[in-house]
Amino acid sequence: MKTIKTKLAVALMAAGLSFSAAAADIKVAYDADPVSLDPHEQLSGGTLQMSHMVFDPLVRYTQSLDFEPRLAESWERVDANTFRFKLRQGVKFHSGNEMTADDVVWTFKRLKDSPDFKAIFEPYSELKKVDDYTVELISKGPYPLVLQTATYIFPMDSKFYSGKTADGKDKAELVKHGNSFASTNVSGTGPFIVTAREQGVKVDFERFADYWDKDSKGNVDKLTLVPIKEDATRVAALLSGGVDMIAPVAPNDHDRVKNAKGVDLVTLPGTRIISFQMNQNSNEALKDVRVRQAIVHAINNEGIVKKIMKGFATAAGQQGPEGYAGYDAELTPRYDLKKAKALMKEAGYEDGFKLTMMAPNNRYVNDAKVAQATAAMLSKIGIKVDLKTLPKAQYWPEFDVCAADMMMIGWHSDTEDSANFSEFLTMTRNEETGKGQYNCGYYSNTEVDKLVEASNVETDPAKRAEMLQQVEATLYNDAAFVPLHWQNLAWGASSNLQIKPIVNAMNFPYFGDLVVEGK
Repeated sequence: MKTIKTKLAVALMAAGLSFSAAAADIKVAYDADPVSLDPHEQLSGGTLQMSHMVFDPLVRYTQSLDFEPRLAESWERVDANTFRFKLRQGVKFHSGNEMTADDVVWTFKRLKDSPDFKAIFEPYSELKKVDDYTVELISKGPYPLVLQTATYIFPMDSKFYSGKTADGKDKAELVKHGNSFASTNVSGTGPFIVTAREQGVKVDFERFADYWDKDSKGNVDKLTLVPIKEDATRVAALLSGGVDMIAPVAPNDHDRVKNAKGVDLVTLPGTRIISFQMNQNSNEALKDVRVRQAIVHAINNEGIVKKIMKGFATAAGQQGPEGYAGYDAELTPRYDLKKAKALMKEAGYEDGFKLTMMAPNNRYVNDAKVAQATAAMLSKIGIKVDLKTLPKAQYWPEFDVCAADMMMIGWHSDTEDSANFSEFLTMTRNEETGKGQYNCGYYSNTEVDKLVEASNVETDPAKRAEMLQQVEATLYNDAAFVPLHWQNLAWGASSNLQIKPIVNAMNFPYFGDLVVEGK
């Protein structure tokens, strides 16, 4: 880490002030770099990370998955279908243009046209301007996830992106994997401007002098983002001082980072659930709730977290993690081998039975090892498992046809909300609506279906949370699936980077707020 020792820094030290107030120049290594500077070209972690650095959303998540105001300083629900946002005044784009409601409306229309983002905005009919600093987001019907949606609205500089390029192309044009004006030129309201970019090599950022958030303690003046794909190489770069921060840190490298001097490992519970589905269509025994409960009780998922994941996961008893609407602290992991054997006997399977199991071997952290451990645990209650693990490219076609009695699936909610899990993983399969699209257990419960549908039009957060808690409790009692764990996240950084306050479960640190202390 190179601290810029300017005359200002020397003056600050002479005055007895903290050297941390001086600007800092850091280098960050990720496993991949953003594919484009266009925030609407690809819905991916890399794009969202870039968006939080160069743009700013109306609203953003806190570490506890609450919402905090950004370019919208306040909001209120006007009626069941209308949400009003008051915009922050005096916010400047990097071009010098002032942000107004016109920019937010323009951005919304572009999001509705984006192949990657339009599904998120499908529930809305329009976003309209009330006055220069007020907009209303109007849904087609009552919709509870408006603030979640607002985290995806990063106002773009409509004047900057309007007009024609020198070769006559529309500056607002959105091109997937193409060389458009928006993919190579940028004007946002974020803490950093892009000063240079070499695709696949580096992106250079510099602090935006007119950034609106004067309360932020962030003191990073220059930041270089470099892609390093290999886990071990990324760690070596951190330990040698070649970079100041890396992400992700693979579990096998945790000890290297923990034991090294001058660097810190920071982890957070993640929100991606890893689970097994039990196919009731392919194996008669799995139709019996007692057998499904026996399987859940036979799997020591806390042991898997401890031994295989090396503590780098959180054992799960339900779909949604703590912080999600619907989370119930009483729905805990329930490993109990004695009870599992009793349930098997009660169901008439005291001598066990055979089942097939499939899992990927390069998609989730330690996925093949987790599957092998699960198979070994099931053998203790007489279930003989025929396990096959496959590379993800071969696994997903097998999953699409639910090719085994037990199939591994991981899921991260697009809305940081537990209803999204149910819609895809546990609702009754319906080809017409797409509900239950990834439900390879063929679990079907009309009560669950009705509750999820009702929750998606319930705008009272407390009532909605209660509905989703009922869903989770029903799935728990029915042993609708086998919950294993939520994958955790890990970052490594030089000890003088205060990264704990800026990292989050969404996996895009808020670098604008990063404080770097002097060495």
